[in-house]
Amino acid sequence: MSYFKSFMLANSAYVDLHGTAHLPLKPKTRVAIVTCMDSRLHVAQALGLALGDAHILRNAGGRVTDDMIRSLVISQQQMGTREIVVLHHTDCGAQTFTNQSFADHIQEKLGVDVSDHDFLPFQDVVESVREDMAILQASPLIPDDVDINGAVYDVDTGKMTQVFK
Repeated sequence: MSYFKSFMLANSAYVDLHGTAHLPLKPKTRVAIVTCMDSRLHVAQALGLALGDAHILRNAGGRVTDDMIRSLVISQQQMGTREIVVLHHTDCGAQTFTNQSFADHIQEKLGVDVSDHDFLPFQDVVESVREDMAILQASPLIPDDVDINGAVYDVDTGKMTQVFK
């Protein structure tokens, strides 16, 4: 059985627990979280969030990209969020390659030249959080009164450590 079929079965059980109450469209905490797609990071559980509490935006490395900013602008201007949390984590896959090594890999495996792409790898997880907070602070699309914070999640312990600007 494929995982998708398992997911569909699990969803049937989830529906019974979910209930039918309509949650508001806007997140209750007015927070948007930019984080990684890593499967070891259960954001809602780690932060004590319930369904409908926050927007959780995920990509490889949890990096602030143009598309993340697009989503944050919608989150703020249409859904009323007023705080952004940049949440990266230890032992991230984005720390395991450079742009050049990854471009070489893609060329070898897929025959496609991606040497002009930035896949946003990093070596220092704390510095990557600071870089992404700085990108948000410098963006004209993120109002100055939006609170921007950052943290690193430890995948081995679940502990979060605040990163200061």
